[in-house]
Amino acid sequence: MNRLYHVDAFTEVPFKGNPAAVCIIEDDHSDQWMLQVAAEMNLSETAFIRKQPDGYGLKWFTPKKEVSLCGHATLATAHILWEEGLINPAEGIELQTLSGKLTANRNGKVIILDFPSRKVSPTGNNNSINQSIGDDPIFTNKFITENGTIYLLEYGDEEIVRGLHPNFNELLKTDARSVIVTSRSNSNEYDFISRYFAPAVGINEDPVTGSSHCCLAPYWAEKLGKVVLTGYQASLRGGFVQCKHMGNRVQIGGKAVTISKGELIVEKYRTRE
Repeated sequence: MNRLYHVDAFTEVPFKGNPAAVCIIEDDHSDQWMLQVAAEMNLSETAFIRKQPDGYGLKWFTPKKEVSLCGHATLATAHILWEEGLINPAEGIELQTLSGKLTANRNGKVIILDFPSRKVSPTGNNNSINQSIGDDPIFTNKFITENGTIYLLEYGDEEIVRGLHPNFNELLKTDARSVIVTSRSNSNEYDFISRYFAPAVGINEDPVTGSSHCCLAPYWAEKLGKVVLTGYQASLRGGFVQCKHMGNRVQIGGKAVTISKGELIVEKYRTRE
């Protein structure tokens, strides 16, 4: 039996934050099968978890491809493992992933993820990306992964970030795997604001992106002279992300709420993989 859950991450209010599907699988399934399930779920990310001798194996898929790191689906996974009693609520969780071993712990209702830090490097303006996003940033930075380049664009005011209307078809023509846009906050509720665009992996705008804060936390920690920060991702759904910069690691914290649960009935179709 493959159990399937729909979870809203980085929120404790249903229908806010970032939705993810979490699928607990008991048998081996091909990457192609997981990709088909992710496409069927049609959410920005579907997480697949399976019990292993050293904890749990975790893989993430968008509707178009597998990704090497995903924050909100990891948070949703940890939430389900504790909520369903698969792991004692007092115990931490170890997850084996393409980004190495990741851990999750709880602080009250807040789930704390331990992720690798991604320090961006300054780079020259990329006019094709600026035109696709719709405004020129004050600073352009990038982080190169084995799967492509992540751009981080800083703007001078929060209202600019909120008002951007990217041309996603044009953004697909650039070398960007994803683009993070950000600015300092105009509010006392959070330190910085961001949005995340990734049409190259099938996500025009992600509601709340944990992995982008692997770049944002060290970036704003250095600029603001703070170790502990709060980010707000200004999508239509919106969500708060608690961050703690710890050198080569970043702690990312948030809450989650289960929306639905059920069973994925696929065994009789497995010959079509």
